[in-house]
Amino acid sequence: MAKSRPISTFLVIISFLSHFTPSIELSPWPVEIAPRIRVDPDAIATASTDFGKQVHPPNPAAALYPSSVQDIATLVNFSYNLSSPLSIAARGRGHSLLGQAMAPNGVVVEMASLNNSSGGSGITVSGSYADVGGEQLWVDLLQATLKHGLAPVSWTDYLYITVGGTLSNAGISGQAFHRGPQISNVLELDVITGKGELVTCSKDTNSELFFAVLGGLGQFGIITRARIPLEPAPKRAKWIQLLYNDFSAFSKDQEHLISINNGLDYLEGLIFLQNSPPSNWESSFPPSDHPRISSLISKYGIIYCIEAVKYYDDSTSHTVDQELQELLKGLNFLPDFIFTKNVSLVDFLNRVRGAELALRSQGLWDVPHPWLNIFIPRSRMSDFNSGVFRDILPKLNQTTAPLLVYPMNRNSVAQMDKCPFKRRVPGWDDRMSAVTPDEDIFYAVGLLHSSGANDWEPFENQNKEVLQFCDKAGIKIKLYLHGYKTKEEWVTHFGPKWRTFEDRKAQFDPKLILSPGQQIFKSI
Repeated sequence: MAKSRPISTFLVIISFLSHFTPSIELSPWPVEIAPRIRVDPDAIATASTDFGKQVHPPNPAAALYPSSVQDIATLVNFSYNLSSPLSIAARGRGHSLLGQAMAPNGVVVEMASLNNSSGGSGITVSGSYADVGGEQLWVDLLQATLKHGLAPVSWTDYLYITVGGTLSNAGISGQAFHRGPQISNVLELDVITGKGELVTCSKDTNSELFFAVLGGLGQFGIITRARIPLEPAPKRAKWIQLLYNDFSAFSKDQEHLISINNGLDYLEGLIFLQNSPPSNWESSFPPSDHPRISSLISKYGIIYCIEAVKYYDDSTSHTVDQELQELLKGLNFLPDFIFTKNVSLVDFLNRVRGAELALRSQGLWDVPHPWLNIFIPRSRMSDFNSGVFRDILPKLNQTTAPLLVYPMNRNSVAQMDKCPFKRRVPGWDDRMSAVTPDEDIFYAVGLLHSSGANDWEPFENQNKEVLQFCDKAGIKIKLYLHGYKTKEEWVTHFGPKWRTFEDRKAQFDPKLILSPGQQIFKSI
């Protein structure tokens, strides 16, 4: 694996590029990467867009299409040694929401290019773990590990995003309450720091960099390889949905379910509003039940849904139904509104893909996505429900968003009995850069809006209203996948971690080269 070392650079003079900034015109590219630098309109356009489609900062001056990890290190080292360094952003599949993977007037590294060469880390399965390139998609890691009867344990809801991208944020889904986020399920990393050094790190070796990068928003290094622990993969999933008309009962049952040892393998929650289109929920339920569910939503105006999953395989297929019955005892969902599906593990984990393909076929995928993702302390969820779910959201007639709400444990520890090395996983390690509310149980809330090209602003204004409500009510939220525009806001976000975050930036990216799109530090 990689060792810490500076990258030697040999320079070649290339032609001046008329639309580059002056500082770039006067700086020749290193000979090793000059053929991999692109400034054509297609490359610039790709590097200037993301999933959110809401921000349009100045274009990057160039894009690097690396053929190896060394190419990326060479670029960063080159920038580090300039008198006026270039900003650099790593772009996986462009799923950031507000330009976080963009580099105005700088260079965007198109990580997917590593898939087209032998110079990336690829995916290598070695029994109890997999070494996987930061550019690899989680869905490809799933398919590769299943060939060995193994799989990672912590996922995101959508699998067509990169390993490096989710590990730079947190990586959460309905498994996080007992498996921890994806950043708690990493054994080792290869990272290119803001100095252009390629460093192997873990909790025991170069640990300061290891914990800095996990949830570090790309501020300390570019992840080029991650060692992900595996366990024997289940074959199937029993997928249950329970409907509620009362938030107190809904949240109480969610919290009860995540407290059970060796209970569920997945738990999330959904909200169906009267002003949401039926397409938000119809695909989740049998067509014959659509009329009565629609009537239920019309009657109460808002319905809450628990999604619970229990994995099983051949050895547990005869007991899984009984186990689920025991887990659901005493819950207060609406009678006769329980729904069960039996699907393969792949179909469950990759469930969002079908919705994506349907939206693509209708031209509704590559549109603005004014999403808002928030972590909320458990003690304030009732207030949030009253002020947001029941007041702010219903006021916007064009609400079209799937609404997610589910609890996680901040300090929980899960014993992975099936794991070959019986690894114990903390919920959220405070040494990592990621931040959560202070309470042991907190909720993830996702307002996953999509809109037409020209009508996303009402959703963004609604998002601002939600944040203003939280601020006025004193609800100490943490934004996730979103971000801030001022240093003062970032200092508040990180709280007691800010000084450590700032010190780590000075240590690993002292010239403020990496991930300028996060707008945390202003480049020199």
